[in-house]
Amino acid sequence: MSPDQPLHLELDRTTGLTVHWSDGRHSFYPVKLLRRLSPSADARALRESLAENPLAVLPASAVSSGEPLTAEGAEMVGNYAVRIRFSDGHDTGLYSWSYLREIDPQRDAVE
Repeated sequence: MSPDQPLHLELDRTTGLTVHWSDGRHSFYPVKLLRRLSPSADARALRESLAENPLAVLPASAVSSGEPLTAEGAEMVGNYAVRIRFSDGHDTGLYSWSYLREIDPQRDAVE
C-alpha cells in the first residue's frame, strides 16, 4: 500500500478533515484551508490571479457572507480522492490523496 493512501477520514463539519495515512501519519486540514486551497479550476484561477495582482477584487462568491464557513459533507471519488461540499456552495474540487499530502499543514514538521 502506498504511503499516499488514507486508512481513515474523519470530517468535523466545523473544524476540518483528519486523515489517517497508511504510513502512520495523521494530517489535519482546517475547513478554511481546504476551501482556500480547493483544487477546482475556478479556485486555482483565482489563486493565480491574486498571485499576479494582490489587489485584485475578489468575486462576490469568494467574499464571506458573515456566516462561518463549514464543510457540509464529503464523498469519496473512486479510490483516489474526496469531494467536499462547503457551506458557501463550493463543491467542485476533488482532493486527491497526493494533493492532500502536498498541502498537509504539518508536512514540513515531519520531513
